Amino acid sequence: MTAAAVALVAMVLLLPAAAAAPVPRESIPTYDVVLTLGRDGIVRVRETITYDFDRGGEHGIVRRVPVRRANRLYDVRDVSAGSSTGAPARARTMRLLNDLQITVGDRHREVRGRQAYVIEYALGWAFTPYRDHDELVWDAIGTSWDVPIEDAVVRVEAPVPLRHATCRAGAEGATTRCLGVRDGRYAVDFSQSALAPHEGMTVRVRLPKHAVAAVPPHYARPHWAGTWAGSAALALALAAVVLAARGRAPRRRAGAALAAAGALLIVSDVADDVLDRGPWAFSLGDRTLAGLALVIAGAAAACSRTSGTARYAADAARWD
Repeated sequence: MTAAAVALVAMVLLLPAAAAAPVPRESIPTYDVVLTLGRDGIVRVRETITYDFDRGGEHGIVRRVPVRRANRLYDVRDVSAGSSTGAPARARTMRLLNDLQITVGDRHREVRGRQAYVIEYALGWAFTPYRDHDELVWDAIGTSWDVPIEDAVVRVEAPVPLRHATCRAGAEGATTRCLGVRDGRYAVDFSQSALAPHEGMTVRVRLPKHAVAAVPPHYARPHWAGTWAGSAALALALAAVVLAARGRAPRRRAGAALAAAGALLIVSDVADDVLDRGPWAFSLGDRTLAGLALVIAGAAAACSRTSGTARYAADAARWD
């Protein structure tokens, strides 16, 4: 019995490591991006992504394109997708906090092995105009990928000769130079190998002034955008609450009207922000503060009238 046990332990220890089942590992063998800089100031982006799902099945890929960095806004539109390997390639978009999430695939069908996807979109508000030049700084791959990228190429095509174009690879803020090769006067190809998860490629392009129609950058309003006028309205609303508590409030119907008017102001201010920049761009402006003031004052008036009537009825019942 002892000899058999020793033999069993020896067999287990001598098993080659390769006998263990390999853990499926997804990766991106190739990632090719073409940035076409238009004279209208719009950057047309074409991303060709070869994704290896290994033996694990997935419903597709998810690409997150930033639409906000700090308070700088970008306009991403005209999103489309396809697949040269026949994989489901329906593109669905959803606005997140700072990204536009592009989901490519079919939630009802799984794909396996190596698949090729093409994502195209238009990028606006990306140029920053300066006194003597216009500049584009853009992470063409992004740092949201959870898998390694074996080989990546970013091609920049401009309407004028490219004299100032650079690229840095790695995590955010990295300084590793990409390998750059010029393709004539109007294009340059940057390449980088062995990108780890959450590492990207950021290109910086400087163009002569008026080479493209670079509009001023768009910035999100701060979440607190009220001025002294809006703050004063809130202060007056608090004063109205004090007056209502002393029984000097207007009629209940007038209080309800004030609250309704305030709610309309809030809704109009919120709608402007949400429709223009998405649900996460809402800020407290003067209209919202004034609306809050009216709602507070109206609610205080209505509650005060109601509580005053209740007190009168209670006193009458007690005297009876």
